[in-house]
Amino acid sequence: MFEDLHLKIRNLEQSDYPQLKALMDSIYDDIGGAWPEHTIFKLIADLPEGQICLVDRDVIVGVALSVQVNYLRFSNPHAYEDLISTKETILNDPDGDALYGLDVLIHKDYRGYRLGRRLYEARKDLCRQHNFRAILAGGRIPNYYQYADEMSPVEYIEAVDHKRIYDPILTFQLSNDFQVTRLLKQYLPEDEKSQGYATLLEWRNIFYEPESTVIETRKTVVRIGAIQWQMREVDSVEEMLKQVEYFIDALSSYKSDFALFPEFFNAPLMGLSPNQRNQTEAIRFVAGFTERFKNEMSQLAVSYNINVITGSLPLVEDDLLYNVSYLCRRDGTIELQSKLHITPHERRDWVIQGGDQLRVFDTDAGRIGILICYDVEFPELGRILADQDMDILFVPFWTDTKNGYLRVRHCAQARAIENECYVVICGSCGNLPQVENLDVQYSQAAVFSPSDFSFPHDAVMAETTPNTEMVMFSDLDLDKLKLVRSEGSVNNLKDRRTDLFSVQWNTP
Repeated sequence: MFEDLHLKIRNLEQSDYPQLKALMDSIYDDIGGAWPEHTIFKLIADLPEGQICLVDRDVIVGVALSVQVNYLRFSNPHAYEDLISTKETILNDPDGDALYGLDVLIHKDYRGYRLGRRLYEARKDLCRQHNFRAILAGGRIPNYYQYADEMSPVEYIEAVDHKRIYDPILTFQLSNDFQVTRLLKQYLPEDEKSQGYATLLEWRNIFYEPESTVIETRKTVVRIGAIQWQMREVDSVEEMLKQVEYFIDALSSYKSDFALFPEFFNAPLMGLSPNQRNQTEAIRFVAGFTERFKNEMSQLAVSYNINVITGSLPLVEDDLLYNVSYLCRRDGTIELQSKLHITPHERRDWVIQGGDQLRVFDTDAGRIGILICYDVEFPELGRILADQDMDILFVPFWTDTKNGYLRVRHCAQARAIENECYVVICGSCGNLPQVENLDVQYSQAAVFSPSDFSFPHDAVMAETTPNTEMVMFSDLDLDKLKLVRSEGSVNNLKDRRTDLFSVQWNTP
């Protein structure tokens, strides 16, 4: 019978009513059959896009009916009759911020082909296109009467959810990403099979945006720029700051939202230290310029309208030396993130201390985290940031050999996959034989994404030529992160067994 299907989804029309009536009468014979003609005609008039049908050539084989409602009203307890006015007219709220699913039905001869899923997907697309908050539905549980003597409705719903019991409506709705939010009593009293009970189901639109002005609208596509910085001998701080401005200007010219510098990119200033052979003194000499770098890079961020992540700079506080990164927002505000895990070299030769705070920073282009080099090799930090809804993780690094670089790269890519976020890494290249421990660098800056269909096949958004001074750009779609977290092939964040393990921050 189905060797020559010609299926198409379209909107329901008034001329379809005879077919619709026959279909509803055959399926809803236990609860009164089809809606009257005037009810369907008003639904079509009020919300034409919400009345969807699936046709095989010219034969209607499936239908989804919807109405526009107020989310706060219908996400709370209600009965089916609350949707209906006098004379069986469905109450459509033209100012409503949610869809309410009235009916989804498939012709009995066409079941087993997952055609209902197509109608649900069309309804979800409508919800996204119209920026509705959610799809709500009161779901019958027509097999409940068989179990009413041995379990409560709540126990029945739990059994269906765990697939111990099959329910033709609830099982289908759960498989289409709907969540049961509450039990509705006397929802449809005449529904004897459901004993009058129903589930209140909800599918949330993860792309929903509350009404706002154009100026307040959240950016969904963010352009990041990274500078693969070449270490070179310099004669003055002014000379280096001119080079910093050159790159910020270049990235701003391409309308980048972020500029990322490498870890310790201003380390060549150690060559100006009166005692450069004493590494401890030389790095503290460089720390003496950190306040100036912070202030001038902040001014550049404002002047060139770009958020600047300063790589990392040495900072002395209370006579202790730290490795810190500044976020210089283009609105003039400044935030600080210290490196938490200090490498053996930093401890031994520079006597650097680890910081004790970690947080996500709000920007006008997403929520970001900063982990400096070695920190990205500790997965707990990325997970803590992900739990604070981080979108982009920036990792300024400094590695001398390729195996050191690969530790940073592979760990950064793992953080992108396990935390379903973007990760940007950026280091320095070149050499400074006259400066102790700056004789060689290895870098290949890159941007990593989650590994799923919406992203590049190798989960690499962009990367530079190794060991060559250059800038790198990549456009990051933040909405794709929402999609992968909700509907990806796997859901690393949602599927964590928090009943078995957790990661927590111990406040010092």
